[in-house]
Amino acid sequence: MNKSKLLRWSIVVALAGFIFGFDTVVISGANQPIKELWHTSPLFHGFFIMSMALWGTVLGAVFGGIPTEKYGRKTVLLWVGILFAVSALGSAFASGPYMFSFFRFIGGVGIGISSVVAPIYISEISTPVTRGRLGALYQFNIVFGILVAFLSNYFLQGIGGANDWRWMLGVLAVPAIVYTALVLGISESPRWLITKKNDLVAAKNIMLQIGVTDVEAEAASIIRSNEHENASGKAVAFFSPKHKKIIYLAFMIAFFNQVSGINFILYYAPEILEKAGLAAKESLFNSIAIGGVNLLFTFVGLYLIDRLGRKTLLIIGSFGYILSLSMVSWAFYTHTGPVFLMGFLLLFIAAHAVGQGAVIWVFISEIFPNKIRSAGQSFGASVHWVFAALITLVTPVFLDKDHGFFKDNPWPIFAFFAAMMVLQLVWVLTSVPETKGVSLEALEKKLSA
Repeated sequence: MNKSKLLRWSIVVALAGFIFGFDTVVISGANQPIKELWHTSPLFHGFFIMSMALWGTVLGAVFGGIPTEKYGRKTVLLWVGILFAVSALGSAFASGPYMFSFFRFIGGVGIGISSVVAPIYISEISTPVTRGRLGALYQFNIVFGILVAFLSNYFLQGIGGANDWRWMLGVLAVPAIVYTALVLGISESPRWLITKKNDLVAAKNIMLQIGVTDVEAEAASIIRSNEHENASGKAVAFFSPKHKKIIYLAFMIAFFNQVSGINFILYYAPEILEKAGLAAKESLFNSIAIGGVNLLFTFVGLYLIDRLGRKTLLIIGSFGYILSLSMVSWAFYTHTGPVFLMGFLLLFIAAHAVGQGAVIWVFISEIFPNKIRSAGQSFGASVHWVFAALITLVTPVFLDKDHGFFKDNPWPIFAFFAAMMVLQLVWVLTSVPETKGVSLEALEKKLSA
């Protein structure tokens, strides 16, 4: 038995999250320079520059489950790395807004697919006891990538003059290539090998490598689950009454994740902080503080997710969201100083890292049955990215310094997000089941009943 291999493979696959996180916020450093370089309108800038990667992410999330199911987890993870590398280099060398948008779109496709395949792979090779912690490694790498992107943007400012933003975007090619090389060293998911290839020998061999104590019992459990799903003799449609509870849970957690305002704040952190009274260089520096708090409290979420459970973390996070967003809205409304506002922005980030940030990808990856896990993860990720793209698209319409609806004071935006988090708290308390410590096959029986 070799449990270190389980950890090593989980870390390698979770590195897709690092590139996901880096790519998500690296655009914040390029936001203003590109606007000034290509003189784009607020709506054009919102769609083609800021949200184009997210529309690619939607496409990748919607269709990412198909190749994941057909060609296997490892093959798709490999192609994700290639897409990341091509996007980084293409964006850095783009000669105009349309070429830039195309390569950002390509990178977004990679992110969307990674948000489907990476959590699936980790959940399928984990044990019930370690699934939360190992699954949360993906989220940890997302926030680590976010912090590194903020640091990279800060330190690369001034290195290339007007072309700073090209360096900021192009440097992502380095971790993308490293990740792609490391994926070559992992094995396929044993659950996929059993359910899709009927290859028991290879699956059992991999189970031995990752430290499964009773390989025969584990394989038999997966086979029984697969037979149960096929018991009617015909495939059960994804959108069927049997799956309605699971689909509802996946939709709602993804929806609330985005209407918390997390991507709004991460994408537009420097601009928001400038409106709070901080100069441009200070805004970039304070963005690093946001990334640092995100990373620190993701460690807390990582530690607690298999101890307190998913539902408890969502409740804690909801209270933190409501308090912090209400105070940020009040701070903007009353023109309280930037230090007060920054403190509650950091509390918001901490609440997200412990709650939704730690839970979302683990929760979606574990609630769907083996037979439809790829489609389920694809559905949940798609909902997440559609709302992320919509929020990022419309933000310039509200924040633009010349024509935005709230160009002088964005307090209503934060008040809206706070109200949404009150609704999330009600939903968690009334509808969310606890999933910690339960095998994937037992969860299937419980949630599909």
